[in-house]
Amino acid sequence: MPKVLFAPPALWEEYRPALLAAFDGMGVDLVQEAEPASVDYIIYAPSAPLQNFTPYTRCKAVLSLWAGVERIVGNPTLTQALCRMVDPALTEGMVEWVVGHVLRHHLGMDRHIVNPGRVWDPTCPPLARERPVAMLGMGELGRAAARALVALNFPVTGWSRTEKTVGGIPCLHGEDGLEAALRGAEIVVTLLPKTAGTENLLDARRLAMLPKGAVILNPGRGAVIDDDALLAALDAGHIGHATLDVFRIEPLPGDHPYWAHPRVTVTPHIAADTRPRSSAHVIAENIRRGEAGMPLLHLVDRARGY
Repeated sequence: MPKVLFAPPALWEEYRPALLAAFDGMGVDLVQEAEPASVDYIIYAPSAPLQNFTPYTRCKAVLSLWAGVERIVGNPTLTQALCRMVDPALTEGMVEWVVGHVLRHHLGMDRHIVNPGRVWDPTCPPLARERPVAMLGMGELGRAAARALVALNFPVTGWSRTEKTVGGIPCLHGEDGLEAALRGAEIVVTLLPKTAGTENLLDARRLAMLPKGAVILNPGRGAVIDDDALLAALDAGHIGHATLDVFRIEPLPGDHPYWAHPRVTVTPHIAADTRPRSSAHVIAENIRRGEAGMPLLHLVDRARGY
């Protein structure tokens, strides 16, 4: 009977019923405390007090509840396999946030929702097929969001650091590909992981590549954007608006310039969340595979950082 340690105590009551239901018939022993040498799997979140994995000599895998692993992947005590969370419901939520805010900016909805001067402006927006979108990050979330936008007729160009092929969506990579994607985009969505290669990816030089009035949506990782460069581009009118869901410091401090900026929308890290019921089945499937000697799903590449 595999012993599974649930490491983040603050999430126990929320996740326990869903995990027990997903483990039904598997013979799994789900515990909050155990002798480290007796543990076969660890369910983990970065908020967990467990940070030293050295005593867990029998542990086959650390199964994260988060999609992002930047807060654990560099832990020198972590020698076990690390699996990130790819939750179908998290993906669904992300797609809804991205599509909703892309449509909001594409249709210019803000000027009608907030119109204290009662201005009658009959200007119609272009069609979606006339509004190019760049999707930075073509992993699980980026691909799903890009496909949803393509289904609405937006011309989407994907970009990633390494070469990828996604049916029906042109994908660029590398520095030259990034410049081409940015220069052709009126809306940019960033769904990149935080790594040494993506931090401050959207700096002053690259923001200047965007056409005047372009909109940026960031539901991925706050560190991907150089905050000072973005604020300067917004103040200059080069960037038309930024809708940001993630930040270097969370909660976003009350005195941060983003809160008061007229061209910034702050959403409080709500674009997507791991949902206990659906994620429990992902955890259960990985434990089943681990016990059967099968390859684990969503295994993190330590060298790439995700």
